[in-house]
Amino acid sequence: MKGRSIAEVLAGAVVLLVAAGFLLFAVTNSGRSTMAGPALTLTAKFDRIDGLAPGADVRIAGVKVGSITGQRIDPQSFLAVLTMRIDGSLRIPSDSSAEIASEGLLGGRFVSLVPGGSDRMLRDGGEITITQSAISLESLLGRFIFSMTQGSSSSPGGQAPEGAATGTATPRP
Repeated sequence: MKGRSIAEVLAGAVVLLVAAGFLLFAVTNSGRSTMAGPALTLTAKFDRIDGLAPGADVRIAGVKVGSITGQRIDPQSFLAVLTMRIDGSLRIPSDSSAEIASEGLLGGRFVSLVPGGSDRMLRDGGEITITQSAISLESLLGRFIFSMTQGSSSSPGGQAPEGAATGTATPRP
């Protein structure tokens, strides 16, 4: 077999370096990388966690401070239990609340922590007891459409019966 030319070897090296760069970029920007330093593990129970998956952000005032590491169902209450890993340098008051929010109309979901005012702080393994579940956009739209169709159809066909008042006045001579 003939010896490889220097150009082929350099081209192969460039391709490998570019691939390694893409891999490094994907790992550092995926949100699944481990946090540097100590971390605080917290749990919270929700009625609904629609569209929230492990790896989703946990934010305080819009700033990412952790991520969701697990989700399960509590067999006694049938509530969804989220496990979150939070930056350990933060001191989170014990009366803080957690709500599932959306980045926009079609955006992903995340957990938003709202710090309370208590002097007691949550410890590793603690639970956030004040929660607000995800709001289902589909459910809200369904209710709106149902209420609009029920309100406009006071009789079959949506028409007022003949001779009934239609809300318009006719002047009398």
